Amino acid sequence: MTDVVLDAIDLQILRALQENARLTTKELAAQVNLSTTPVFERMKRLEKAGFIKKYVAVLDAEKLGRGFTVFCSVKLKQMNRGIARDFISIIRDIPQVAECYNISGEYDYLLKIQAPDMKYYNEFIINVLGNIDAIGSILSSFVMDEIKNTHALYV
Repeated sequence: MTDVVLDAIDLQILRALQENARLTTKELAAQVNLSTTPVFERMKRLEKAGFIKKYVAVLDAEKLGRGFTVFCSVKLKQMNRGIARDFISIIRDIPQVAECYNISGEYDYLLKIQAPDMKYYNEFIINVLGNIDAIGSILSSFVMDEIKNTHALYV
């Protein structure tokens, strides 16, 4: 369904759901000035077309003891399709890795790690990432202060 065209009301619905995905259809309908049935139908169409991938709760990392954020740049020893596929498969199964991006430049991947503290991160580097044979080098950048963190897309 890649031929779905979004109108202004679809975009309003997407913005409202990004702000609060727990809105009822009735509350959402009031925000976009439509009745509940067309809003419900639009939401289902947006979900089916893949504009809405899933609904999640955004947790407070600090309160859960995972407030130490590290961006870890990873360079593989060698890059080819098989090595990259194996590395990605391993990274997807590591729960401490919140995000992983294949990037251009000096490093191959950028990982976002949520940890309780520096000691935990050090053990993670040694005992988890250190056991991945394909990794050639790692550069860690520690977050000192979070200025902006949004999961919302600008639509």
